[in-house]
Amino acid sequence: MLGVLLVSSVLLVGLAPQTQAIWVYTSWERHGLVGSEIKLYCSFFSWRWLSEDVSFSWSYKPEGAKDSISIFHYARGQAYVDNKGPFRDRLEFVGNPKRRDGSILIRGLEYNDNGTFTCDAKNPPDIVGRPSSVKLLVFDRVPTRAGVITGAIIGSVLGVVILILALYYLMRFLVARRVLSLSVSRKGKEEIRQGGIPAETGPSSVCNTGSVQ
Repeated sequence: MLGVLLVSSVLLVGLAPQTQAIWVYTSWERHGLVGSEIKLYCSFFSWRWLSEDVSFSWSYKPEGAKDSISIFHYARGQAYVDNKGPFRDRLEFVGNPKRRDGSILIRGLEYNDNGTFTCDAKNPPDIVGRPSSVKLLVFDRVPTRAGVITGAIIGSVLGVVILILALYYLMRFLVARRVLSLSVSRKGKEEIRQGGIPAETGPSSVCNTGSVQ
């Protein structure tokens, strides 16, 4: 009887859902312009299949503040925006929970929106994990740092494209030159075969003529 109880206990433990870690991902830093809109990405990785009870929560910590405030929560197919917070009329859920996406969109950016946004995700029974944070910086124009980075990326891409084109045309030139060289060589050999080898007119031929006379 005791053995049956032990086996049953082991089976129940094996069949019970085991909690595993969940990893949440966001961007590290995002830049936006006053009056524009910006998308804050959030996703997660979990060893489990997507649960019907998957949830996302966003909190916001203003720049220089000590505490965070809850601004958004998604659970069981419903999105809830804090109706008293600074984003009550400007925040929209644009994620796709079926694809493990809990992104939000903020419209009408203001200077006061500068701060840290933190996303937390749960995929029961996987609920243990660290939230991920993204820092939002709002400017009245594109910051120099972002402009330099963008310019460097564009310059690098253009440089690679130009290098590829240069190599392509160089290869075409070398191949065409090689083909032309082979064509001329073959044509010369054919002319020699058709015309025969010209007779020698050197000193030996003069000596032979004299001996005949």
